[in-house]
Amino acid sequence: MGHAALTEPDRLWSAQEVLLRPSPVPAAAGVYGWHFEKAPCPDLDAGRLLYVGIAPQYMANRTSTQNLRKRVRYHYRGNAAGSTLRLTLGCLLGIELRRVGSGKRMTFGKAGEATLSQWMAGNARVCWIEREPLRDWWRLYALTPAAGWGWC
Repeated sequence: MGHAALTEPDRLWSAQEVLLRPSPVPAAAGVYGWHFEKAPCPDLDAGRLLYVGIAPQYMANRTSTQNLRKRVRYHYRGNAAGSTLRLTLGCLLGIELRRVGSGKRMTFGKAGEATLSQWMAGNARVCWIEREPLRDWWRLYALTPAAGWGWC
């Protein structure tokens, strides 16, 4: 599968669909891409691939415990401490980032994370490719605005 499966997918999935049980997202290794109906800041185009993530089967020194289903669902309902996507979106949307716990973890707090989850439910859509080799992920990542850290 080429990058078109992420840049021009046949189908995009909403939070409501992804969070269903059973989930349509496979419990497999792969690559996932995020598109937004409304861009998180004015300098970005809506309706295009803006973020690519991976759920690798193997990491440098161990087998990964993550998979597409876990990663995608966590991005929709987790917090900024465990999701670079949530961290980036929340900052672009102007939600206040706070230290929690021991002082090393950063989240948007309960209210901020809820606000972000609501915004994502209305605007974020995801697609995925199962078992895409890691080397291909880097080519896909290069197609996103985040590749140059120039989101806004």
